[in-house]
Amino acid sequence: MEISDLIPHIEALIFASDKPLTAMEMAELLNNAFGFMDDKLTLDQIQTGIDGIVAKYNSEFYPFEVRESGGGWQFLSKKEFHKTIAQLNGEKFLKRLSVAALETLAIIAYKQPITKGEIESIRGVNSDYSIQKLLEKELIVITGRHEELPGKPLIYATSKSFMDYFGINQTTDLPRLREVLGESLEEPSLINYTPVSPEINPALVVSEEGELLENDPSTPLSGEEDD
Repeated sequence: MEISDLIPHIEALIFASDKPLTAMEMAELLNNAFGFMDDKLTLDQIQTGIDGIVAKYNSEFYPFEVRESGGGWQFLSKKEFHKTIAQLNGEKFLKRLSVAALETLAIIAYKQPITKGEIESIRGVNSDYSIQKLLEKELIVITGRHEELPGKPLIYATSKSFMDYFGINQTTDLPRLREVLGESLEEPSLINYTPVSPEINPALVVSEEGELLENDPSTPLSGEEDD
């Protein structure tokens, strides 16, 4: 099958799917649809078709695009149209996560898999409510229990909905802290620091009473002899 003939079928699958589709899933679906063909469609052909669709919708003419997000390919509105689309759903769409929920979600995202006790140890406050809200919004999931800890507490991790919500394809796409904070990450400063010349004896002198005294640079260190 020619790529030009394949592209509309791939586009139709992405458009009609209620979840992100991987190239592997599309290959299987299309091979089932065209079972009469002697040569099965390959992943390379599917990916070439996807690349063509991505290039097509990158045009400024379209208010949406095809992106790999949430573990597969899907149609997403472009950023500049988010406020307009938000009017369709009112406050429900515009409502954001609370600061507490965002803190909890960030800890889970960067430290997963993680228990509630570990989350609270980092935050320093009870996180029951935040975890419950994140579970309700399906941004996190329970992946099991920690068998080695007393009471075998539940273990939490981010969900596919989390990746979709934040427009990433996998957790390794999360930005590094330095990328997020940028120049706000400051290097430590040395207070009242004066570089010591190698010619000056840097040894500290302490009196018998334990007082710190200024060292005479001309005084040799213990064990040294004057030239």
